[in-house]
Amino acid sequence: MSDPFVRPDVRGFLTYLNNVPGPKMHELDATAARALYVAMKDVADLPLGELATITDLKIPGPAGDIPARLFDARASREPGPVVLFYHGGGFVIGDIVSHASFCAETARVLDLPVVSVDYRLAPENPWPAAPDDCEAAARWVAQSPAELGRSVTSLIVCGDSAGGNLSIVTAVALRDAPAKVPVIAQFPIYPATDSSRELPSFSEFAEGYLLTRDSMNWFEAAYRAERTHIRTSPLLGPLAGLPPALVVTASLDPLRDQGRAYAAALIAAGVPTIFREAVGNVHGFITLRQAIPSSQGDVAGALAAFRTIIAEAEANRVMAQAAS
Repeated sequence: MSDPFVRPDVRGFLTYLNNVPGPKMHELDATAARALYVAMKDVADLPLGELATITDLKIPGPAGDIPARLFDARASREPGPVVLFYHGGGFVIGDIVSHASFCAETARVLDLPVVSVDYRLAPENPWPAAPDDCEAAARWVAQSPAELGRSVTSLIVCGDSAGGNLSIVTAVALRDAPAKVPVIAQFPIYPATDSSRELPSFSEFAEGYLLTRDSMNWFEAAYRAERTHIRTSPLLGPLAGLPPALVVTASLDPLRDQGRAYAAALIAAGVPTIFREAVGNVHGFITLRQAIPSSQGDVAGALAAFRTIIAEAEANRVMAQAAS
């Protein structure tokens, strides 16, 4: 089999990354791994940029308050959709800060409020703490709480990697037990969708492409999820009735085939779906836009496609509401 295509800036970044001295992430404890991940942010990702609103929130959760942050390009706005963002990091690392630049860019490009949710992390809080928090946060936002300062007509769920999984799991939960307002769109980015089996890309890109087999095994051991449960592997459950989707993968990603399989299953279930793959790029690219400049194009193209999905979905919601 021929070698996969790797973009020049991706190759340069991987060469640097694979030659950095010191322990790898899976050789650290969770606290040290989290600190390392956040420390990389200013080297790897773009600055936050200008926003009219950045507000910290506390969301009532099943085990206490869930920290969250509101990003909005406007100081105030008319009633409309709100984006729930769930960060990646294998359910072990990552937080509001690590993904703030992407949330800010999403808020600007979509011209929508984005609420980034700092759900509980493993190993201190194993599965299902993360999906419990993410669902609770979505239900809270759906109620247009005064603290949010925005009247919410609908929800949009988005996340990358582990957060992509959590966005899907939240969409399923709110399909089956609706919140005060509907989820009208989903945007899982290189999501984990099926932990019950090993698909070909898992082995093909197990080493040398940023996300490794060892790190994935480390994340899984910390998360301690029930592999075949649909709140771990949503691909195993029924997908009909889920909101329209934009599914984005990276071609050099061990999780690539899980994202491809999810997009295909959505289409088979009759869910309107756009699928995009960042060819020649690696897992994690939405927070690597400084280290891998071509990732800016991947993010811009995905957000442009998602704007169309949201516009159509919100129009359909309004028409359905008027007809009822």
